[in-house]
Amino acid sequence: MARSIVLIADDSEMIRNFHSYILKSAGYDVLTAVDGADALEKIYGCSEQPVMVITDINMPNMDGYTLIERLREVPEYEDMPIIIVSTEEELKDKEKGFEAGANIYIVKPTDPEILLENIRMLLS
Repeated sequence: MARSIVLIADDSEMIRNFHSYILKSAGYDVLTAVDGADALEKIYGCSEQPVMVITDINMPNMDGYTLIERLREVPEYEDMPIIIVSTEEELKDKEKGFEAGANIYIVKPTDPEILLENIRMLLS
């Protein structure tokens, strides 16, 4: 059985590595991107599609909101689970994330157990 691929989009290498470690330890394969534009390129160019996207909001070139909106415009990605993990904790940021099409919004610093619980819930 193929392992599930999760794409992590975050401009912080430290965060990408941390989230990658959490997911790989839980048995997921990981694809990383430095921003929303990089994430779209990797998703569109990937032979094995990710089952989920975890994205930051504040990134150069293309932010997380735009990434989510672009994915939701494509029929094959309109139901893909998307988790935002961001330092932005104001209600307006969360609302904007959900309006863009995110399923879950988690505020950094990331609790590994909460992240994994949410991933499992969305993929079940």
